[in-house]
Order: sequence, then structure tokens, then C-alpha cells
Amino acid sequence: MSLGAHLVELRKRLFRIAIAVILGMVVGWLLSDFVWGQLRQPILDISRIQNRDAQINYTDITSAFDLKLQISLVIGIIVSSPVWLYQIWAFLAPGLTGKEKRYGVFFVIAAIPLFFAGCYAGWYVLPNIVRLMTSFAPAEDAAFISARTYFDFALRLVVVVGVAFVVPVLLVLLNFVGILSARSIIKSWRMAILIIIMFTAIATPAADVMSMFFLAVPMVVLYFLSAGITYLHDRRVKKKQDAILSEYENLAL
Repeated sequence: MSLGAHLVELRKRLFRIAIAVILGMVVGWLLSDFVWGQLRQPILDISRIQNRDAQINYTDITSAFDLKLQISLVIGIIVSSPVWLYQIWAFLAPGLTGKEKRYGVFFVIAAIPLFFAGCYAGWYVLPNIVRLMTSFAPAEDAAFISARTYFDFALRLVVVVGVAFVVPVLLVLLNFVGILSARSIIKSWRMAILIIIMFTAIATPAADVMSMFFLAVPMVVLYFLSAGITYLHDRRVKKKQDAILSEYENLAL
């Protein structure tokens, strides 16, 4: 396919992605009030738990509309994800080998549910983080929080935890394409657990440690699961290589 044909194909795929996201934003607009109501609940709980005035503030005239539009966009991207993932795959697939296509399909199928599971975990620990962070303010002070700042904080937390759950799948993919060996993954298990504990401790600075373990345990399990899969893969590859080498030596004799 020529460069011009590639550009035409890319434009077609991007147009379809844009249409899907816009339609998803329409759904997101209808759901934005419900989603924002769930997100802001931890702030409302501060008044009851900490006995202080806590409010979400809109700092300018258009901030409420901008926030609703931003929530709609995020929901639209999530709702339309099957469409834009397929369009990206359809654009890249013709240039991939059969083996690379299988690896790509495996990565997408495994990564999507893990990402959403991580997002749910981030959503689960969000109230604990909000309560703890606001508790550092003196009891006589009020908590007036910018709506945009709060939404950005919640979105970053949920997305970061979601991405963290996908890292083990990425390790498996790197192993399958020959970039990372199972020996390296297994040898680094102590460092991996330390990084996971540090990450979850930062992401869940809650007074109770249950939130930390809620994140850390599945991440550790996923890491060792990825180590086991890469070990089996490397062992199978080594057997094939030994068989080919043995056959070559027999032919040489």
C-alpha cells in the first residue's frame, strides 16, 4: 500500500473514531450528573465525618459547563472504546505478521478487563484518600475544593491504578516478542513487590491498611502469574530450539 493510500486509510479510521467518541459523549452527557454525584460524595461525607464545612466550588462562570463536558468526554471515550480499539487494530493489522497479530489480540483481550478492574479498585479507594487528605486541615477550617481540580485528581487516580493492573500483561507481551526473559522477571520479584507496596502506599494513604492490601494483593498475584506464564513460554521456546539444534546436528553427521 502506498503512502497516500495509508493516509487515506488513516483519515477514514480517525473519522470513524471521532464519530464514535461524539456519540459516546452524547451518552456521557446524559450520565454525567449521575457520575459526578458519585464522585463528589466523598466530599459531602467530609461534613458528616469531620464535622467541617466541605463544598465543591466552581471558580468561574463556565467551569460547571466545562466540567460536565469533560465528564461527558471521559465517558464517551470509555463507551466508544470497542469501536476505536477495533479501528486502531484494523489500521495496524495489515502490516503485522500472523504471530504479531496473535500477540496483539492476546494483549487487548487480557488488558481491557484488567484495566477496568484496576479502575474499579481506584474508584473503591478514592473516598479513603479524600477523607485522609482533607483531615490534615485544622478542624476549624473549611474545605472549599475546586470542581476541576477534584475531578482531575479522581480521574488521575482511577486511570493510574487501571494502568498499573495492565503492567503484568505488558511484561508477558515483552517476553513473547523476545525483549524480556522470564529469568529477569522472576529474578526481580523482590524489587517488584517493593515497588508495588510503595505504589499502593502512596495511592492509598488511608488510616486503615485494608485499602492498601486491596490494591497490593491482586497486583502481586498478577505479577507472579505473568512470571509463571513467561517461564512456561521460555521453556517451550527452549525445547523447540534444542529440538532444531539436535536435528541440525544429526543432519551434519
